[in-house]
Amino acid sequence: MSPPEGAGRMVRGGRVLLRLLAVWVLTTGALTLLDELLVGFEMTSWWQPTVLALALGVLSAVVWPLILRVALPVAVFTLGVASYLVIGAALLLVSFAIPGVTIVNLSTAIGVAIVMSVVGALVSGLLAIDEDEVFFRRAARRPGATSDTDDRPPGVLFLQVDGLGHDTLRRALRSGEMPVFSRWLAEGSHRLTHWNTDWSSQTGASVCGILHGDSSDILGFRWYEKDGDHVMACSNPLDAAEIERRASDGRGLLAVDGAGHGNLFTGDAPYVSLTMSAVPVLSGRGRRGRHHVASGYGYFAYFASPVNALRTLGGAVAEIVRELRASITQRQRKVFPRVHRGLWFPFVRAGTNVIARDVVVSAVIEDMFDGRACVYADFLGYDEVSHYSGVERWDSLAVLRDIDQHIGRLHRATQLAPRRYLVVCLSDHGQTQGWAFADRFGESVEELVGRLCGAPGTTHGATGRSEKGWQAGTVLAEASGRGFVANRLRERVERVRAEEPAPHVAQDERVPRVAPGVVAVASGHMAMVSFTDHEGRVELETIEREFPDLLPGLVDHPGIGFLLVRSAEFGPVVLGRDGLHRLATGVVLGEDPLAGYGPHAADLVRRVDTFGNCADLMINSCYDPATEEAPPFEPHVGSHGGLGGAQSRGFLLHPAVLPAPDHEIVGAGDLHRVLRGWLTHLGHPVPDAVRPADVTS
Repeated sequence: MSPPEGAGRMVRGGRVLLRLLAVWVLTTGALTLLDELLVGFEMTSWWQPTVLALALGVLSAVVWPLILRVALPVAVFTLGVASYLVIGAALLLVSFAIPGVTIVNLSTAIGVAIVMSVVGALVSGLLAIDEDEVFFRRAARRPGATSDTDDRPPGVLFLQVDGLGHDTLRRALRSGEMPVFSRWLAEGSHRLTHWNTDWSSQTGASVCGILHGDSSDILGFRWYEKDGDHVMACSNPLDAAEIERRASDGRGLLAVDGAGHGNLFTGDAPYVSLTMSAVPVLSGRGRRGRHHVASGYGYFAYFASPVNALRTLGGAVAEIVRELRASITQRQRKVFPRVHRGLWFPFVRAGTNVIARDVVVSAVIEDMFDGRACVYADFLGYDEVSHYSGVERWDSLAVLRDIDQHIGRLHRATQLAPRRYLVVCLSDHGQTQGWAFADRFGESVEELVGRLCGAPGTTHGATGRSEKGWQAGTVLAEASGRGFVANRLRERVERVRAEEPAPHVAQDERVPRVAPGVVAVASGHMAMVSFTDHEGRVELETIEREFPDLLPGLVDHPGIGFLLVRSAEFGPVVLGRDGLHRLATGVVLGEDPLAGYGPHAADLVRRVDTFGNCADLMINSCYDPATEEAPPFEPHVGSHGGLGGAQSRGFLLHPAVLPAPDHEIVGAGDLHRVLRGWLTHLGHPVPDAVRPADVTS
């Protein structure tokens, strides 16, 4: 098979031998220099550095991989640092066997091992040899691997750039931030299009829909469920496993010999790593389905090399420094909007942009050499950084450059796999930038709901208000009561308002209430309100009677675009500041509150109204088409989770040999059908209709 365009030169046997000899010679020289400089390390004869360098190479290449098969968890949890502890101990033992070599203690031996790894990395750089290509060649020599492709249908790599919207991608292509993508498009090997997310434009709903074909009942990244008095969170392993149990029918996108890495859900893949919904199964707390879940591969291949561990650790430190620099630069330049990034975010950024990314890349490479039918991997770094930095800020775009480079390396690696592979790139949603709701209006959306529901002692702007914050509050106070819908709601309330005692609050409630009997949950640009003293869906007329200030106060608020509520008289109704939209009949009174939220807004909102766990009130933040900004309900700059702007448009970059979608893709379930259609087009079998939850292992 001919290599892909831009694949780079292969590492030939002679070049590998040259590298090994160069590493040996320079390691010998470095050991001689250490003999002069390092206290506690001594050699007495000229031949000892040569023998010790050879022994160190054998320890790194042979002994450590064998030990790693037993000590993998230790290596993973220490980010590979444990490898130097083991190699240092082995080097200390070896020194006893070489006459004239003295290493006084374990710490000295570890120092020698680290220095030698640095030398090996520098030699590879000086010889301009890509370490990934060396790894690819070694992996291709494993038993069962072949340099020729077989006659199986082409495999597919689905590589997700988390949070990268179609609009931002086009900006990155124009500015040269993603040269690999640009080259593919210029050469005509790939085509670019967009797809429209569901109302809940966030990873939980999108990835569940993409992988399992169903995102029903997923209201946000987190939402409240009355029957269990529980807030479901996609980032909670047990909740993620339950969400997948509800959505999966055993025929997920990856069900037939597939693999998933860095995802929230498995897609029914037999092989996964860094996958949230698989964590309970791996820990023995969940229920296995018809597929077995394997974790750890990818970790082994990566941490088997002490040089990789050192490179990852160094990259993580560099990423922390990059984050601190970006945060300081934003404050110095008074960049607006911005948010407080927190002390822990630099470490989170290092985890997603370096550690998780490197392990995911290693796992995908291993999948290719094992000939997996399809692989779905998520690169999360851009989404994390743009939350705190901004959608198109310089450090966010720098993350895109790194991701683009790693996708290019994976594309280059396909030439070493035993079967042909196609690379499909996509995103789960986009992002819309804005000034955080709590910073802009002096109170969070949860506090706003609590105040309007009459909660005593509600804290307004607990983190303090800036000068602009209190001015915005003044504007809000002056503007209240002027909206068309708010006035109509107040008129209705006055006709039915009656004094009633405060609802009873149970003592064993597990989820905090923003007011007696009221739960509010925020998720990106969406917020959900539930009234816990009532079973099922609470209707507009009941809300007006029990909380007369709530609906008028919400629709009048400049930070809220629209809200969905069920009416006993008219069915599902969308309320905005100056109009309402009756979804059952399509009747619009005043200005359509969904007019600025895209051509599919009414259908997407109507779909959520049919969910069995739809909240009593569904609130979407206000989107300004002039500035293309919306205030997120969470303390983010770039955010998503609702309707409004770029957050609702993901991208899809696919090989030109695959048939282009014959319609506009609307919803993650629709995108699932497109991807499944491509697998079928390539000759992949359709999985059996067996629901994993119905089969025990």
